[in-house]
Amino acid sequence: MKRATTQELKTFFESLGTDYDLRAPVKLHDGTRVLGGLDEGPLALEGGKIPQKPTSVFFPQFDEVFMVSKDGQFHAAEPVKKPIFVVGFTAQDLDCLEFIDKFFSENYRDDIYFNKRDGAVLVGVSGKCGKDGEFLKIAGGKCDIELISDGECFIVHPHTDKGKALVESLKASECGCGGVKMETLKEESDALPKDDEETIDKASELIRAGKVPDDFWNEIATRCIACTSCNLACPTCTCFEVYDREQDGKMVRQRIWDSCQLDGFMREASGHNPAGLQMQRTHRRIHHKLAADVERWGHRTCMLCGRCDDVCPTDIGIKSVCKEIVERYS
Repeated sequence: MKRATTQELKTFFESLGTDYDLRAPVKLHDGTRVLGGLDEGPLALEGGKIPQKPTSVFFPQFDEVFMVSKDGQFHAAEPVKKPIFVVGFTAQDLDCLEFIDKFFSENYRDDIYFNKRDGAVLVGVSGKCGKDGEFLKIAGGKCDIELISDGECFIVHPHTDKGKALVESLKASECGCGGVKMETLKEESDALPKDDEETIDKASELIRAGKVPDDFWNEIATRCIACTSCNLACPTCTCFEVYDREQDGKMVRQRIWDSCQLDGFMREASGHNPAGLQMQRTHRRIHHKLAADVERWGHRTCMLCGRCDDVCPTDIGIKSVCKEIVERYS
């Protein structure tokens, strides 16, 4: 393992630009941190999770499916020109990505998704680089390379053969330069509070046991303004709509993120709407990730990244709702 400063990592990432389409946390002029190119702003590895949905790198909000030219010729979506090299996934983000990898490959392999996902290099961030110095859980193996902050520099820990080969070209000081030992950082990671995880698992049990009444969902639904921010921010939301549009004389089919919080989400051509009430849609959003997916996938599909709680203007993100469920119905 090597230790590297942010500047040394920036130089390393820039050296890979010829072979990879690089996306990394950068700070815009207004202080916002986003996944972008190093030409868009300074590298900003510290600060915790990126506010935007990190899985959008492989499942973007707008994605071309195919195109039909004026002469009637069919053209499939073009493959990416370079494999994607993405920096900035937290341990929770990597859990989310692991799930949607499974989702897009189950029964039918989604070529549009894997066109971007295949060949990609994942770089996780952990350690003492969260918001206001918060310690981020060490992922430990779900990425190709992990950058583990000791508060001064980053331990560069490759987890895969691909990661090891890439890190060989990183010019940085060797491990043992006086920073915090890896064992100490792992101990701190293992000691992180698990209160949120225990709360959400308990809420999942209560929902699946039928102990949360409709009155509760009606109450929560009155606070929903259908802004759809929860879906737009959630790394495991995978619903999309399909549109055909004319662009420059060609017909282009695109898929675009959809939201289960919108009135028309489940409305059928007949006019029947199985989720015509806001209560049904609010219930579905929580039940889907904490109950239905447990039955289908064997685990909940909320990975506690906290983005829905961060963006919800009426305080009904999954963590907040689960806390209310546990307090009322345990």
